[in-house]
Amino acid sequence: MSDDLLSLLNDAADRAAAALGDNADWSLVARDHAAQYGHDLVADAAVLEVLDGSGVRILSEESGWSGEEDAAVTVIVDPVDGSTNASLGIPHWCVSLLAVDADGPVAAVVLNPVNGERYTALAGGGARLGGGEIHASERTELRSAVIGLTGTPTGSPGWAQFRAMGSAAMDMCFVAAGRLDGFWARYGLALWDYGGAALVCQEAGATVGLRSGSPLYELGDGRRQVLVGCTQQLHDQLSRAVA
Repeated sequence: MSDDLLSLLNDAADRAAAALGDNADWSLVARDHAAQYGHDLVADAAVLEVLDGSGVRILSEESGWSGEEDAAVTVIVDPVDGSTNASLGIPHWCVSLLAVDADGPVAAVVLNPVNGERYTALAGGGARLGGGEIHASERTELRSAVIGLTGTPTGSPGWAQFRAMGSAAMDMCFVAAGRLDGFWARYGLALWDYGGAALVCQEAGATVGLRSGSPLYELGDGRRQVLVGCTQQLHDQLSRAVA
């Protein structure tokens, strides 16, 4: 079943990437409840075209709940994570998808349509970038770490350097691939922002948690401060540093 779900998520991500390749509207457009980017809506429609009728329940940042209400599996969708980057032509953004069931996360796909980098994970099956398995770095000291960040830090939490690049999911996948050592969402993220990348990180050996201590994959649209460390030691140091 997990392989079938991963295939479904890959198909949905590919459909979104294809639709975005043909997209001409990268601006904010007015909608009933808030302004949304045109490309977010294009990607969302493409993902839903694949997921509708597949027997899953869907929670999307752009369109909310849909699909089968009593389904055993829910797919969490962020059609474009890093929407502002995409609108500006900054190639650090992605389509992020996570499948969860009653026991927790099952499969995830995070795809950057610009460079084709595809991060995938199966619960208990490891994480991959393209065809190769990936692992988080083994760094244990915050003072020598490079940390990805959403928001603006106050003071000096003690890391060596930080990067604020505009896509939480991409930054977290960089931790999984050993490109960054950790990640801190100073401003709260919703599950669709971090869910797919969280499973990729965990399967790559990184530690992921919420500052609130709440369940990491709890369904809903609540905002949560996410902390990621390539090792448990670094995660703990980062958590203390930003408390």
